[in-house]
Parts: sequence; C-alpha cells; structure tokens
Amino acid sequence: MWFSASTSWWAPSGTVAGRAGAITSAADSLQIRLFGRGAHGSMPQASIDPVVMAAATVMRLQTIVSREIAAAEAAVVTIGVLQAGTKENVIPDEAIIKLNVRTFDADVRTRVLAAIERIVNAEAAASGAPRKPEITSLDHYPLNVNDREASKRVVDSFRGHFGADRVRETGPAPASEDFGSFGTEWHVPSVFWFVGGTDPETYAKAKTANKLTELPVNHSPKFAPVLHPTLQTGVETLVVATRAWLPA
Repeated sequence: MWFSASTSWWAPSGTVAGRAGAITSAADSLQIRLFGRGAHGSMPQASIDPVVMAAATVMRLQTIVSREIAAAEAAVVTIGVLQAGTKENVIPDEAIIKLNVRTFDADVRTRVLAAIERIVNAEAAASGAPRKPEITSLDHYPLNVNDREASKRVVDSFRGHFGADRVRETGPAPASEDFGSFGTEWHVPSVFWFVGGTDPETYAKAKTANKLTELPVNHSPKFAPVLHPTLQTGVETLVVATRAWLPA
C-alpha cells in the first residue's frame, strides 16, 4: 500500500480532498526541434524562417483539443517553451518548442501524440524545411489511479478524524504525479489525495467574487500555501491513513 498527498491552491487550508479512480492525469513532455535556413533580417527571401514555422506550429497545435478531441473526452496541450534566435535582425536556422500533454484515457493520449507529430511534420513540409523536425520525449508520467477499496478505507478514516465537513470529493485533476508509477508499474494499491493550502478567508472572498481562477496556482511564483494549518493537516493525513491499516 502506498500513500501520498499534494498541497493544492483550489481548496482552503485545513481541508482534504480525493476520489476513487483516476485522480491525476497522465503527462507527456516533448521537445520539438524545427530546422530552417538562417539569413540576414533584410533578406528574408534567402531564408526558411523557423520562427514563422514555429509560430504556425504553435497555433495549429491549439486545434488538437478544440477540433480533434470530443467534448466528452479530456486533454490539455500546453506549449511552455518557444525559443528561436538571439538577434533581432538575424533569422535563425532553427527553433525549439517544448510542450506538455495531459490525458485521462490511453486512446485519447495516442490520438493527441499522433496529431502533434502529424502537425509538426506538416508545418515543416509546408515551410520547405531542409529536414524533418526532431521530436524528443522529455518525460512521461502515467495516469494516477486510486484503488477503490483502499480509497474508501482512507476516506472513512479521514472523516472519523477530521469530520465530514473537512473531507471533500474532487474530480480528476489535470495535474500529474510520478506517484502514479507505484500503482501502475508495480501493480499495488495506492491512494493519493490533496490538502488545501489557501488561506480560508482569501479563498472565501475569491469564491464569493467568482475569482477562484485568479488565486496563485502550483508553479506560479506567487504560489505560497499558508503554513498553518496546511502543514499540520498534511502530516495528520499521512498518520491517519497509515493507522487505518494497523491492527486495532
């Protein structure tokens, strides 16, 4: 049996949230290297501009979720890095795109990754690129699935310790965790949950004003969970979940 918890922005500090089944998404990170032909900025006709190629690729990649994935399915495609050139009057000879994909279904994942490869190669060909793009996998995290029987046992223990008002059920989160490898690759029961980290008063005000999406999120430079009772709640969840498997 494996346990893990993560601090989240979307719930007030002192609360705990989880669910049986898929709780965090699978994730794939890719690097795309586009090749062009460099030239002086005053002579664009002598170039095959990888900046334009990359820009067209980024825009086209946005259509994967909006036009190739059904509304009842779920996927996220995020471009986090776009790098090209070092001087404003020089057209570079290559560009780098780094992107991240989140999915909850193996078939959807396969279709999204295939669409990325198709679009990247097609945009390069449309630009007359001298060589095919290089697509490199940077990392992959599997779907994080909570064992149903173990989840019920943990949730019952949480409710007995914290009270039902502090224990919430959440939907699948488009975040990813390497913790999912324990259950997926080792074939053992695992349970993952979230611990609220936002100041309760701040959270209440944001909810009333319909501004929850404006709260700083994980990886934001402004993401700063309140220390207490976040830390205490997180420690208590690990102890309470462990005791659920100890003899009475």
